[in-house]
Amino acid sequence: MAENQYEIIARELLSLAGIEVNGPNVWDIQVHDTRFYERVLREASLGLGESYMDGWWDCEALDEFITRVLRADLQAKVKGNWKIAFHALRSRLFNLQSKARAFQIGEHHYDLGNDLYQAMLDSRLNYTCGYWKNATTLDEAQEAKLELVCKKIGLKPGMYVLELGCGWGSFAKYAAEKYGAHVVGVTVSKEQVKLGTELCRGLPVELRLQDYRDVTGTYDAVISIGVMEHVGYKNYRTYMEVTDRCLKEGGIAFFHTIGGNVSVTGGDPWSEKYIFPNGMLPSIAQLGKAMEGLFVMEDWHNIGPHYDKTLMAWYANFERAWPELKAKYGERFYRMWRYYLLSSAGGFRARTTQLWQVVMTRPGTPQPDCRFS
Repeated sequence: MAENQYEIIARELLSLAGIEVNGPNVWDIQVHDTRFYERVLREASLGLGESYMDGWWDCEALDEFITRVLRADLQAKVKGNWKIAFHALRSRLFNLQSKARAFQIGEHHYDLGNDLYQAMLDSRLNYTCGYWKNATTLDEAQEAKLELVCKKIGLKPGMYVLELGCGWGSFAKYAAEKYGAHVVGVTVSKEQVKLGTELCRGLPVELRLQDYRDVTGTYDAVISIGVMEHVGYKNYRTYMEVTDRCLKEGGIAFFHTIGGNVSVTGGDPWSEKYIFPNGMLPSIAQLGKAMEGLFVMEDWHNIGPHYDKTLMAWYANFERAWPELKAKYGERFYRMWRYYLLSSAGGFRARTTQLWQVVMTRPGTPQPDCRFS
């Protein structure tokens, strides 16, 4: 196909989303390299993200561009090449989230540098969706989220909580300080354990460098806030079995996760390659099947729109901090990270991704008297 034909097709597709090449609107893209058209048509989301990282195109409001692309479902109109097909086949043939691969995400993403996350996140270092119902700042939204989790699990002084995927210990610290809870948290990031342990010093909190499948003991509540995205569809049942194994009789289980509207067996190729290795989003059907026979679903709360606002707050912090960060991370990282944050915000704005908080109990357990919203 001639180069100009790729451009004609790409322009026609973008027009379906109300996007004009080199147009005047903030969501229009400015193309600097005409190789962009063939690359994005052949490689879909992978080509779109990589060509942005390479500086082949720009967009003033990247989040709005992605929102329009997703709402128009342009991805379905672009046939991927062998790279996309290989990615999908690979996720079906292999357990990309096996124990042998569990620490890859920690090394690749969460160990990037605590300076980056301290600059971008709230003061408590929550790297998950905030709860903006009555909040006006990122700090308020993240504290409201932590309080909401505590209310949903009926947290009381002296309770023992297991947190699968504890980050820098933001929940553990809050639960210990405000409720007098004892918290054991596990993560696959050595940098999170190092800083989190320091932040939680003097509190009944233990943070461990450990895969969630290796935890032992029994607890009043077993929770996760943003780990299910790393579990993988081959392991959702295993996650539920671990939760069941570690939950005391009459206890409450809880998870907070990004979710997709349809069931998939692999992650987005660009995100999987550059941001979250081996990551993928669960669906309601996949999670429901995984908990079947083990748990009763007490509450399923969707706060997806709150993640759009959270991501835009992270992006604003990242932009403000970039002059101090750029010497360490470089221009290509800047474009990659900008694309990651703003395209993620666009996904939530387009409603193609959701954020679920789910409360579960074992069959036969009296329904808990907890606040669910």
